[in-house]
Amino acid sequence: MSELTYTRATWRDYLEMTKPRVVLLMLLCALVGMFLAVPGMVPLDVLIFGLTGIALVAGSAAVVNHIADARIDARMARTRERPVATGRVDARSGLMFSAVTGVAGMLILYFGVNPLTAWLNLASWVGYGLIYTLFLKRATPQNIVIGGLFGAAPPLFGWAAVTNSIEPGALLLVLIIFAWTPPHFWALALDRKADYESADVPMLPVTHGDAYTRWHILFYTLILFAGSLLPFVIGMSGLLYLAGAAALGGGFLYWAAVLLRNRNPKAPMEMFKYSIVYLGLLFVVLLVDHYLVVAGIGTGFTSEAAPIVLESA
Repeated sequence: MSELTYTRATWRDYLEMTKPRVVLLMLLCALVGMFLAVPGMVPLDVLIFGLTGIALVAGSAAVVNHIADARIDARMARTRERPVATGRVDARSGLMFSAVTGVAGMLILYFGVNPLTAWLNLASWVGYGLIYTLFLKRATPQNIVIGGLFGAAPPLFGWAAVTNSIEPGALLLVLIIFAWTPPHFWALALDRKADYESADVPMLPVTHGDAYTRWHILFYTLILFAGSLLPFVIGMSGLLYLAGAAALGGGFLYWAAVLLRNRNPKAPMEMFKYSIVYLGLLFVVLLVDHYLVVAGIGTGFTSEAAPIVLESA
């Protein structure tokens, strides 16, 4: 375990605690959810307040994760230099920072966007910041599968911010990210297996072995590939998205096959890196295709034709 170094925290330490790269990917997914919900432009106030509130609430949950995992982080090479693990930020200061950002985000969403979006973000905060971080991560090797639902919600946040409702198109986008999460994290877990063993975290490679994990990565990648084609199947997107999803999914399947063969020691991290690029590009292609459909160049439906499942009071 690394020794605690009680140096003064900087703004960079607090920014790091919010996991900005993860939040940026979440914001991209939320942004696509916003634009897919309308045939034209998203109202500027919804765009600004929605993304700001979502970012603040997500960052707040990430801070709780840093605080709760400080001892685990200190025992892992990948995370031992994190602000709380090293002592640069103490738990009390971190909790205050989390509270301020979380409450600010909730207020922005509740009064600047709509209550439904605020409550959905609060549910995700509780799910990731408390249920996953404090319980699931330490309790079961299926932590990523179950906890992945909380991290899969950004497109739903964006869609709800615009429509004030929960609609099938938004839930389909959630399903795609939900299927993407296990192969994304298990690839990293294969590469950092020794770290997770040292920290006594029951990740799948630790509890069931590498071969079992590799087969499960392939299984979930196949689910992801099939699920990513559904927007075209149901008429939500057009041919551009179909081609993009097939090509990107083919790349994902390639890395899953490389992992299964187990002849490339760098494959776990290469697949992990590719999975991040995959999700970002998939949602960008979906967004571009959406406006081609709106322009009459492709085929699909806008949210105006999508049935409403749940509306906010």
